[in-house]
Amino acid sequence: MTINRPPRDGRMAFVRTPDNISVELLQKGEALAPAEPWASMPNSGEW
Repeated sequence: MTINRPPRDGRMAFVRTPDNISVELLQKGEALAPAEPWASMPNSGEW
């Protein structure tokens, strides 16, 4: 699975599955505090 946009804001991320399906992941409730390795991970791929 490819992380196209890591959850740097503690709330939302975009990933792409091996069969090329793009998925948006959302944190339920309040955003989490920024944490590593996500805080410094760059975006990758295209969506």
